[in-house]
Amino acid sequence: MHPYIPHLLDDIARSHRDRDSLKREPLQSMEEEFEAMERWLSEEPTTTFGHYCGLKSVDFPPAKQLSDADMELVLQAFKKMMFSWNLDIDLPKALPLSIAYTMTVDTLNQKTSIVNEGFMSFDYCSGSPEECIFKEYCSCLKYIDDFSADEDE
Repeated sequence: MHPYIPHLLDDIARSHRDRDSLKREPLQSMEEEFEAMERWLSEEPTTTFGHYCGLKSVDFPPAKQLSDADMELVLQAFKKMMFSWNLDIDLPKALPLSIAYTMTVDTLNQKTSIVNEGFMSFDYCSGSPEECIFKEYCSCLKYIDDFSADEDE
């Protein structure tokens, strides 16, 4: 194990969301509820995930310095921490571990909204394999192949 990993895992564990911050707001009227939803939908997030949780991507070793086992440990702890913030990341299952690690850590640099109910997801799918950032690992490719096979029949 890389000597820095135990310290990093401790930092991630301390970055979990404080459950007290999940206290429900008093009930609003239907009109106030809709106004709040419209505001939320129209506003772009202004704060990075790293700001919320207190972690910085520069504190994570590059993937090339870590073993697969180290990356797995960090990803498992990181995703559990994300879950405490009602966040998730959607990556193709076939994506190499080093890319999944790098992209997951990079969520710290991305602006996001934090919700008390439901989940927000860092989702990179455009629905178009031709323009996909995952290239040959794109999950949508199998649907294109299935569609092509159906047309050939």
